[in-house]
Amino acid sequence: MDDLKKKTIHGSLAKLFGQTANSALRLGFIAVMARLLSPEDFGTVAMVIAVTGVYDLFTTAGLSLAAVQRPTITNEQVSSLFWVNLLVGAILGLLCVATAPVLVAFYGEPRLFWVTIAMGAGFLFNAAGVQHSAMLQREMRYVDLTAIEVMSLLLSSGLGIALAYSGFGYWALVASTIAAPAVATIAMWVATAWVPSSPRWHTDVREMLKFGGTVTINNLIVYFAYNFDKLLIGRWWGATSLGSYATAYQLVNVPTRNITGAVGAVAFAALARLQGDPARLKSYFLKGFSLLISITTPITIFSTLFADDIVLVILGPKWIEAATIFRLLSPTILVFSIINPTGWLLQSTGLHVRSLHIALAIAPLTIAAYIIGLPYGPEGVAMGFSTAMVLWLVPHVYWCLHNTGITPREFFLTILPPFAASVAAGIISGAVAYFWLDQVHVPLVRLVITGCVMVLSYASILMLGTDRRAFYLGLLKDLRGSPSSSSIPR
Repeated sequence: MDDLKKKTIHGSLAKLFGQTANSALRLGFIAVMARLLSPEDFGTVAMVIAVTGVYDLFTTAGLSLAAVQRPTITNEQVSSLFWVNLLVGAILGLLCVATAPVLVAFYGEPRLFWVTIAMGAGFLFNAAGVQHSAMLQREMRYVDLTAIEVMSLLLSSGLGIALAYSGFGYWALVASTIAAPAVATIAMWVATAWVPSSPRWHTDVREMLKFGGTVTINNLIVYFAYNFDKLLIGRWWGATSLGSYATAYQLVNVPTRNITGAVGAVAFAALARLQGDPARLKSYFLKGFSLLISITTPITIFSTLFADDIVLVILGPKWIEAATIFRLLSPTILVFSIINPTGWLLQSTGLHVRSLHIALAIAPLTIAAYIIGLPYGPEGVAMGFSTAMVLWLVPHVYWCLHNTGITPREFFLTILPPFAASVAAGIISGAVAYFWLDQVHVPLVRLVITGCVMVLSYASILMLGTDRRAFYLGLLKDLRGSPSSSSIPR
């Protein structure tokens, strides 16, 4: 268990550093591309991704999680899963070809035909690396995984920027999207040095396929619930409105997606190995959740307060209309950072069916919210989405934690200190902006100053004004390899 603790802590650190780099690269890529391309270019690609993104959920078929979640797994089993993934990838590529004319007819946009077909290549690249990625996760080689992720994003972003600068328009976004999984898969094959054998079917493989199928259906429903808004906006408000909404949505979700992905990948692998030790599982989960929420909560407050400056600095003046959408979507940063970790818990402990039932409840709630807000444009949809997610938060937590050994009280007490510290820091940084920066007309300067004030205020309040000091000092000791007596954060 000490080895697991060490791998978990150092894996989390590697993933956090990696996802910080990824976030910076993604934001930089968006910033550059937003100045080289138009909202219509982004909207054109978003029209396709809103549909083909559904197919992407089937690339892994849930089999990467199935391979990681198993206490033990053989080479024959992994090889069988590899060939299943590759078959699924080929089917999805062909499905893109079949979907292309349907999208052209639905949106009334001929340019979508070849874009959709081109996107199909990405599914084969993704599928070929699923089990290699799972192997690295099982071995908790997160330094290698992080290096691969950063390298693939760096190279694909460079390709996209070069093509956009050369005048290729929306094709620059398409090329970047395809290049990322291609580079990552090649690197993972090299890192694992594993070549699959011929497939053999066993009862255990069928059980993993069943687990993967449940997870895939879950992900499909969640994806549909969280992306139906883009389909509606693209159909009723056009490519330009969708470009503003989708880009603001992507921007606001960068911290949630990357930070949650960093902590969640390591947490899932660790929790799967602690299924027979409820006390340690509870401790690991709450500590991982505490770390995640401590990072995402101040980001939520800051994004809400300074949405205009964030959009001006990252996207540029021609995207200023997206600032309102960005601000309205900001509450989802906090909501997703709270509800997503419950998925680690449910799926790592074999409660994936409950996770599926919860997804079935989320879907009609969010779709109803989109439809209610649709007559008011992208802003109305954003408001409806955020409102629905905030209202869903408490029922979601109670449902997920039922009979897991973790009480809602323990869960919400973990959130309280960083939330209170974030609100206080937000008030301080907002006051600085209002009283001292009202005559500063350079968005970058305002953002840097208010950001520094927010970080320093938050860290000071959290460490000195709450009971988190022992937890963070204990975490630092663990990172340095010293024994820690820190308790579960309360």
